[in-house]
Amino acid sequence: MILIKTRREIDYIRESNKLVAETLQLLKRYVNPGITTLELDKIAEDYIRSNNARPAFKGYSQAGSFDFPGSICSSIDDEVVHGIPRNRVLNEGEILSIDVGVEKDGYFGDAALTVGIGNISDEKRKLIEVTEQSLYNGIEKAVEGNRIGDISNAVQTYVESYGYSVVRDLCGHGVGKHLHEDPQIPNYGKKGTGALIKNGMTLAIEPMINMGTYQVHVAEDGWTVFTADEKPSAHYEHTIAIIGGKPEILSVC
Repeated sequence: MILIKTRREIDYIRESNKLVAETLQLLKRYVNPGITTLELDKIAEDYIRSNNARPAFKGYSQAGSFDFPGSICSSIDDEVVHGIPRNRVLNEGEILSIDVGVEKDGYFGDAALTVGIGNISDEKRKLIEVTEQSLYNGIEKAVEGNRIGDISNAVQTYVESYGYSVVRDLCGHGVGKHLHEDPQIPNYGKKGTGALIKNGMTLAIEPMINMGTYQVHVAEDGWTVFTADEKPSAHYEHTIAIIGGKPEILSVC
């Protein structure tokens, strides 16, 4: 069931997402060769908790896996999403996708971005740029009266025009009183299909785009998702609200 939020609820979701955005911008300042993803995780957790909130991912569970141990998801190069923070040093030339979730006052925020570690190749830089732009293309279609498939199609057609592929095993989602709510928001699909977009919806749109094949597999840890061909992947995400018929990005600071 898709939950329609009141203005008051959207204000709470906006506050959670503002903290998500602040955390992501803070982490960007620390992302350099030599730092570990576990160190980044501690920076994020300390900042979130200092703002009277909690990391939404820490302790999160899903079927067939142990509770997620990190406060952020940190996914390097061919790790698509859900990378577990660890004593893994970031190296020059890699790319890192950082996903942050926050619960504050009973409402959730969720956003992600991808950054280069030092100097990266032109190929990786282009993948990041196209993935980010595909997110904004999808957001543009999140207007009252459109359908979820219009968002999906906007992402897919843009990234495929560059020869990239859309991960099909994972998708965006509603967000609000729960971290994951209806509707599911695939990053591929046909225009005019799926749930009708209405005022009061709060949606986390998140393209996960691979340089090679769209196929992925899950590591033995039950969380980390890898590209099947070991080529890089990029990930961007914003939480939005449909207000006055138009999308407003909530995960900004």
